[in-house]
Amino acid sequence: MNSWEKQITKLELLLGHQFKNRKWIYIALTHSSYANEHRKEDIKYNERLEFLGDSVLGLSISEYLFAKLEDLPEGELTKLRAVIVCESALAQVARKLKVGEFLRLGKGEMLTGGRERASILADAMESIIGAIYMDSDFKTAKEFVLNQFDKIIRDAKMGKRFMDYKTELQEYIQKEGTSIIEYKVINEQGPDHQKIFEIEVYRNNNGIGKGKGHSKKEAEQNAALNALNNLKK
Repeated sequence: MNSWEKQITKLELLLGHQFKNRKWIYIALTHSSYANEHRKEDIKYNERLEFLGDSVLGLSISEYLFAKLEDLPEGELTKLRAVIVCESALAQVARKLKVGEFLRLGKGEMLTGGRERASILADAMESIIGAIYMDSDFKTAKEFVLNQFDKIIRDAKMGKRFMDYKTELQEYIQKEGTSIIEYKVINEQGPDHQKIFEIEVYRNNNGIGKGKGHSKKEAEQNAALNALNNLKK
């Protein structure tokens, strides 16, 4: 078994799905930039699987919401589905599954942080859903979707809109060139069970935004949002 096959085996364990035909997961993990750099090898990349996976994802979530939320009108169901299947949510699931580690990217994409870019991760996640569908059936693909998106679905039903401001800030800054972004705790207040964290986000050692929260993660998100607002002024 070569190193690529070992990587796929590792990913299968993370996904909870063992592929009967691994060609589908090979395609799902291949970005167009990699295929373009290896044109002589006629390598297939993941855009067609992404198209299919988007439909499988949408139907899986739609069917679930339709069955579980019988009193919700069509307009509210549509809004709820949009929150669950958005790019940020897909990228979050991809990061949880460490999908970025397994992607085949062109050199340019790798050098500019492609393995962590939300858009690339979201597309890859849809492609993986499409790959599981092609390798098995809709029932299996739907079970995978509902399992991996469980927390996002629960949060959406509780009215929590998923926004990843840290990723948005990272991508916004990357458009202007390479920068080092750091988050540092600058203040803590209150007892342990009611602690408030204040965090500042730095770009190349220059403070660009601050935020507070009951957890470091919440404070980091608020700091990133503050930085985005400052940078966009």
